[in-house]
Amino acid sequence: MLIREATAADWPAIWEFFRTIVAAGETYTYPRDLDEEGGREIWMLRPPGRTFVAVDEDGTVLGSAKMNPNQLGAGSHIAGASFMVDPRRAGRGVGRALGEHVLERARAEGYRAMQFNAVVEVNTGAVALWRSLGFTILATVPEAFRHPDKGFVGLHIMYREL
Repeated sequence: MLIREATAADWPAIWEFFRTIVAAGETYTYPRDLDEEGGREIWMLRPPGRTFVAVDEDGTVLGSAKMNPNQLGAGSHIAGASFMVDPRRAGRGVGRALGEHVLERARAEGYRAMQFNAVVEVNTGAVALWRSLGFTILATVPEAFRHPDKGFVGLHIMYREL
């Protein structure tokens, strides 16, 4: 697996799984009916943000991540990030590889820490992955996420120093 900066040519492959994940409404706070242009604007970042893809030996996009300052100005030394793995490629270590890559890039770019603002508490796979990569749950905002099957559930704020 190779992880590299995403290009405009990668967007159609990202959009294919991005739209499925967002429409399911189980893990992201994005509107479930987000259109392609809105999705591209959210995911394909301009500097200082970065968007990455994980690809296999054939160049197939397996997943993607974006990294950016979590806040502007005086809070810009803390990174934020988001991750999506093509559900057809789940369970192959793509999320872990993207997580490790983004943490290293954030460290190399001078960020002091990484903060996730909205990890859905019932997304137990993601919570376990981020904990295994050194993140702690700082707080959980009760009932901050409306899950399509589980109703109102919490959103974790997760943090890790770099």
